[in-house]
This record gives sequence, structure tokens and C-alpha cells, in this order.
Amino acid sequence: MEVKQLETLVNGAITDSLGGSEIALSENLENVVDVGTAFENLPKTDKIYEKFTGALVNQIGKLIVVNRSYTGNAPSVLMDSWQYGSILEKITSEMPKVTKNESWDLKDGTSYDPHIFHSAKAEAKFYNSLTTFEIDRSIVDRQIRQSFQSASQLNAFVSMLFNETQKALTVATEDLIYFVIGNMIANSISNADDTKTAAINLIDTYKAATGDETIKADTCIYKPEFIRHAAYMMSLYQSKMSALTTMFNLGGKQRFTSGEYAHIITLADFMKAADIYLQSDTYHDEYTRLTRGDTVPYWQAPGATFSFKDASTISLTPVKPDGAVGEKVTQSGILGVIFDRDALGVANFDRRVTTEYNPKAEFTNYFYKQDARYFNDFNEQFLVFYVKDSEAV
Repeated sequence: MEVKQLETLVNGAITDSLGGSEIALSENLENVVDVGTAFENLPKTDKIYEKFTGALVNQIGKLIVVNRSYTGNAPSVLMDSWQYGSILEKITSEMPKVTKNESWDLKDGTSYDPHIFHSAKAEAKFYNSLTTFEIDRSIVDRQIRQSFQSASQLNAFVSMLFNETQKALTVATEDLIYFVIGNMIANSISNADDTKTAAINLIDTYKAATGDETIKADTCIYKPEFIRHAAYMMSLYQSKMSALTTMFNLGGKQRFTSGEYAHIITLADFMKAADIYLQSDTYHDEYTRLTRGDTVPYWQAPGATFSFKDASTISLTPVKPDGAVGEKVTQSGILGVIFDRDALGVANFDRRVTTEYNPKAEFTNYFYKQDARYFNDFNEQFLVFYVKDSEAV
């Protein structure tokens, strides 16, 4: 063990901490802080020997096994599962047309036929795709016992390995859920038009409402007036989506999304800004509080710096409503989405593990398998709220 003397450093630190003079301490902190050394980088010197005889090797006095579970940050869009059958069938119908009530317009000698058949209009969609992947892991028993001092230490190590596998499965599932949501976002932004309100640029609505032309997409979340406007617009459109309309889905179908069916997801940057700017200066915060839903740290990836621009960006090639591959969509400034519970989801989620012991080499293989069906339904309501600077004319 390397032993370092700190009398000079400590005396200088005490002098500085008592105050009354300029900070003079400029000691190199490698004499204080131990950042650890990887096994392959351990020095081939007397640092691993005790200082009494110089011959006895230092022993491990405490073992810390880092074994922390990761639950993920992806929104909860899991649906039910089934064991038999393959196809997920979704049947929808449309409202019948209103016709004339002839009871109040009877004419002498006119026949009123009650035997006319009025067919119901229905549409069925079939989802029959499955995604799957696997993670394989080998665990030995006897070969690593010599590296631990007790069965409990060995069990802690093996438990850590299993936990890392679960983390990998969680992260993989999390990323796939982000892709499912991202596909809806990309299509909503690229296919919105005058008849389909699928994406709302809050920069444009803010300028129209206030006349403030100075607002910018990259700094708007730091402006309380804009945050209030954004929260107002999200709450307003959530109410509008509860009315039966064809405006808020790309399929132009008659749909409504009442409160219990609405799923709201907001970017953490925006939600935290709303928490601070809306609540800190308002006594009755219930009047400005955003409807709570899921909060995500990013829509696709944190990027290089986890900045607002990186976290609020999607960049992917989506599958269009007709099943064709669309053009690549790259859009930053996505603040939140509101959608019907039936617009997207993960169905028939199945995670399982099988094992096989190798008696010759004395190890056990674990095969972690995961299947699921990730779907989008563009006939259901889905709204994107984002910020984008208007292009110069």
C-alpha cells in the first residue's frame, strides 16, 4: 500500500480555511484523492506490500459489488399479451348519417317502406409483425471461487452479472419504445396539412398571440411568458381532442380522446421549466400546472452534450401510414405529445430465459429472449408540440 504524508497540505488547508488572506493552496490533489486503478494497470512495485516486513501482500479488506437496478425512463405504453394466435385485429366503425324523419312530413298516398336494409360501416386493421432479440450470457462457478473470500461474495458477483443483463434488456426495450413514439412524431410533422392538425409549432402560435417576433426556438424554454403560452396550448388542445372530430389524426377518421384515454408525454427540459417558471410566481399553482403524464429525458438520444437541442431532436426514417418507407425526418425542439391510448403501443410483450449446463466445461449458458409487437395506428389522435424558427422569406 502506498502511504502519503499530508502534513504540509493539511496545514496549508487549515490556514486557508481560517480566512483573512488570499487563497494560497495550490497542492496537486493526487496526494489526496485515489481514483482507483484497473487490475491490468496495477504497478509492479512495492505498493501492494505492507510496510512492516515488506514481504506480505496486502489483502482485500472490503468488497463492493456495484449492483444497481435500472428501471428506464421510457413512457409506459405496454398493453396486454396473449399466448395463442398471431394477428392483432383492430375493428373500428363510423357514425351513421342522419336522415329525414318522415313521421312529420306524411303525404297522402305515399308508401313508407320500413324494410330497407342499412349496412353498418366497419373497418378492420391487422397487425401481424413481431420483433425479437436475444442476449446470451455464460456463468461459471468453480473457476472464479478463488477470487472471492466467501459464498456471499461470489453470489453478489453473479447477481451483478445477471443485473447487468437485465439493464441491457431494459435499455433495448426503452430505445424501441422511443422509436415507436418517434415514428408517430415524424409522420405527424411531415404529414400535417390544412385539414389535419397533427403538429403545432408553438413559436408560430406564440408570435400570433403576442406579436413578439423576438422569440427563438433555442431559448424559448427560458422565457416564462412562452412557457405559460405553451402550457395553455397543450391544455387547450387536450380539451379539443375530447370532441369527436377528424382533425387530429392522419387517417381523417372520426375520433375523440377523453381524459382517461389521453396519454401525455413531455420533454424533461420543458417540464422542469414549467415547474419553475409557472409555479414559482403563482400563488394558485393549480391554475397553471401542466397536466401530468410521462416525462422523458430525450426523444431519441441524449446526443453528445445532453443539451436541449440534442434531447429535443428526432432524426429517423419513418414508416408512413401506407406502410411505405418515408423520407428522413430531422426535427429539434419537440416539447411534448398528446395522443390516444390506442394510437401506439407495445403488445404481446414476452421476456423469458432458458438455460443449459455444460458438464464438460462446467459453465451454464443463459439465453435471454424477448419478443414484442410495436405498433402505430395513424387513425387515432396524435398531436406534436414543437418549436421551430420561421424560415426567412
